Amino acid sequence: MPVPRVPDQKVVATSRERFLTHETPDPQGVRDSILASWQRSHEWRVAADRIEMPYEPYVHLDNRLSRSALPVLRTLREQLDGQSVSVILTDPTGVVLTRMTGDSDLERHLDRVLLAPGFSYAERFVGTNGIGTALEMGGPAHVFGHEHYAEHLEDLACAGVPIHHPISSRLVGAVDLTCWRKDAGALLLTLAKATAEQIRKSLLADAASNELRLFQEYLRTCRRKAGVVFALNNDVVMLNEFARTVLEPADQAALLAHATEAMASRRPGSLAVELPSGRGARLYCRILECDDLSSGIVAHVTLEQAPHRASQVTDTPRVPLPGLVGNGQTWLNACQDVERAFRSGEWLAVEGEAGVGKLAVLTAVQLRRQPIGKFQVLDAADAAGDPAWLATARRLLDADADSVVLRHVDTLDAWGLRALHAALHSARYAVRDRPLWVAVTLARSDDTTDLAQLLQLFPTTVEMPPLRMRREDLQPLVSLFLSRLSQGGQLVCSPEAMRLLMRMDLPGNAEQVHQMLREVVKHRRTGRIEAEDLPPQAHTMSRRVLTPLEAMERDAIVTCLSGARGNKTQAARSLGMSRATIYRKIHDYGIVTSS
Repeated sequence: MPVPRVPDQKVVATSRERFLTHETPDPQGVRDSILASWQRSHEWRVAADRIEMPYEPYVHLDNRLSRSALPVLRTLREQLDGQSVSVILTDPTGVVLTRMTGDSDLERHLDRVLLAPGFSYAERFVGTNGIGTALEMGGPAHVFGHEHYAEHLEDLACAGVPIHHPISSRLVGAVDLTCWRKDAGALLLTLAKATAEQIRKSLLADAASNELRLFQEYLRTCRRKAGVVFALNNDVVMLNEFARTVLEPADQAALLAHATEAMASRRPGSLAVELPSGRGARLYCRILECDDLSSGIVAHVTLEQAPHRASQVTDTPRVPLPGLVGNGQTWLNACQDVERAFRSGEWLAVEGEAGVGKLAVLTAVQLRRQPIGKFQVLDAADAAGDPAWLATARRLLDADADSVVLRHVDTLDAWGLRALHAALHSARYAVRDRPLWVAVTLARSDDTTDLAQLLQLFPTTVEMPPLRMRREDLQPLVSLFLSRLSQGGQLVCSPEAMRLLMRMDLPGNAEQVHQMLREVVKHRRTGRIEAEDLPPQAHTMSRRVLTPLEAMERDAIVTCLSGARGNKTQAARSLGMSRATIYRKIHDYGIVTSS
């Protein structure tokens, strides 16, 4: 890799200003890697005019990385004695573990910008910087002066290099050299790379004896025991050929997870395990104390008779639930857990944010598993305004229903929770011609003692993942809603409109998307939904909840920008505000513009 050239700061400053005001920067004035980092910082909605980041008060230096790196960093610190350079070590997430600085003025400045132990300099919090950008890129990164996204870092230059474990290649941290911008030279990154390499060699020397002992014990166990044998520590996993042949990937993962838990808790011995395939196994673990902090584990597994393939097909649904879409693994797993509880007759609590689809999943499971059964739904949110609500709930539980869903039980007051608990307890042990299945839905499960007591009647809680955790499901969800709302699929979403939807926070989840599209369909019934058809909230990526007045101002700006075809000067004139003010509000409100 060639030695990086120190960029022209005037050109970079101009390009950065153009980028932050949503104008196109001069491609010749800024490096591609920096421009890409600016774009990521913008998408993460990092503030350019202030430093805000999480703080971890308990930074642990008694770990493998620190023990291997600190001697190297102290030697470098001695070599740089009297120079304005700070040597910084971070964990894999960008949290600063230690900082060694040879200049008091630089030390005070780094304190002011929170480049200090316990603070995370990940790119998603601080924007473009040597630490976060190196971790995001997965390779060395140097950032000079105005190339930083946050304006408070413009007086600094930094060079960061990720540190990977020499055996497992797992990312374990990063080393960074930071100095004043005026003192920065082209060799800053070269020195940082050399330091990272020394730390890697130190890690290799420290790990060699531990890994060798684990490997020897693994080979010894393979010779003595037939069947499945594996070994692991924090960096290495070894699995014999027999295990890879007879175990499905999900079963392998389950055994490794149990062994990891045994290693973390220092609990050797035998453990009975039911594998995802339905197969039973017994896990025999031997823990190797490799040093004062880390350990390895060698395990031997005996397997029960494999289950019949037919039962596997019965237990694992192969088709989606009726009326639902989504291929995200967390969503599919949650749906499968709900269906499994229904099939076994086990009463169930379904937890999740508002609008995530809790009732939709329960309804879909009922349609597939018991389509002609009596399915009753009652909303506890109505109890505050309906004195007869509890009596209605008792009648449903005592009646000849097959399935009862009680929604929003966490909205009941203490008296209502206790009364509902008594009604459910009575229904659970009542003599009936057909078994009763009950499910409750709630947004949270840990608020009160009365709620916790109620949930004791429900052995399993399934948490439905929010839409922001499964963005891949948004497009099929939009298609499903549009096919229903436009009566026959005569309306589709354009790529530009879909990109705006994908950027939204969507705290209301699927229900928010449904209501938004319902409003759109009122004025666009066929053809394609374009970006300008979406409401103002879809054109913003706000960092905070806006006040009603701020929301009105945001909507007015979005409307004027749309009418001016993205011309900010024209929109500012029509709103009676200056060009600088509209730029600032576009940034503050997270408004996404087309130009």
